[in-house]
Amino acid sequence: MSEFDAIAVGRRVLAAEAEGLAQLGAGLDLSFTAAVDALFAATGRCVCTGVGKSGHVARKIAATLASTGAPAIFVHGAEAAHGDLGMIGPGDVILALSKTGESRELADVIAYARRFAIPLIAMTTAPDSALGAAADVVLRLPDAPEAADGLNAPTTSTTLQMALGDALAVALLERRGFKAADFRVFHPGGKLGAMLRTVADLMHGADELPLVAADTPMQQALLVMTEKRWGILGVVDAEGRLAGVITDGDLRRHIDGLLDRRAGDVMTPGPKKTVPPAMLASEALALMSDPPPAVTVLFVVDAGRPVGILHVHDLLRAGVM
Repeated sequence: MSEFDAIAVGRRVLAAEAEGLAQLGAGLDLSFTAAVDALFAATGRCVCTGVGKSGHVARKIAATLASTGAPAIFVHGAEAAHGDLGMIGPGDVILALSKTGESRELADVIAYARRFAIPLIAMTTAPDSALGAAADVVLRLPDAPEAADGLNAPTTSTTLQMALGDALAVALLERRGFKAADFRVFHPGGKLGAMLRTVADLMHGADELPLVAADTPMQQALLVMTEKRWGILGVVDAEGRLAGVITDGDLRRHIDGLLDRRAGDVMTPGPKKTVPPAMLASEALALMSDPPPAVTVLFVVDAGRPVGILHVHDLLRAGVM
């Protein structure tokens, strides 16, 4: 008896599904554009529905659409006839998934869509099926072989459904001009939410800014620097613009006669590392880490004027690492 080769089986499955995806991509046509148009024009939600494995995929597509700014819900095909049809209303679009297009449980959803003139998008391998014939738009899936030899267990077919759902979501978000800042609104928690927070979300405000004028004696400037405890001091001009910064390194370089100097004599003029309030926290972290030199504190500047200060510890606490 030959030894079972799990790696060979895994590669065979992945190759079969990759071939199915290639067929799906090659066969994409104007029906895809029509589906995106229908979703874009909807004033309500995309109602994703299906049964069995197709139902699981439909639930995932609904979650992906919702997370990218397109209102969406999942309605189970079998539960629709028991009251859940009431969740579908004017302005909605129905996206129904069925490999064969003949799932009996979808009959009530199809009839409801026809009765109330709700646009119906079908995702199926069979455009001539009951679902395909009733749909306003048919997204045809290639009838690629399932990945399990001798079995018809949904594998390749569900992969194709999920991939096509992702394609719809991405095409829709790009048409809507959905940006990373919008995405953050729907993902406030976890690592992803942290990476999409802005500098303004995390910075310390104006009352915590260590600032002095250029003509401030260094004896007074050191008191401000010590009181604010950031390890850095901002020097502003007469218009309140950030003219320079004083760091521990600047103090060491001017140690001889330091207390006889003024802040403008000691500062490093024109600081290169500042950030705007709207910058993503992840981008601010990259700027902090980018030598030379790496820094732990950044002034937040708007129109040349300091409005906040950001420390690497703020990023650590927020999970932006």
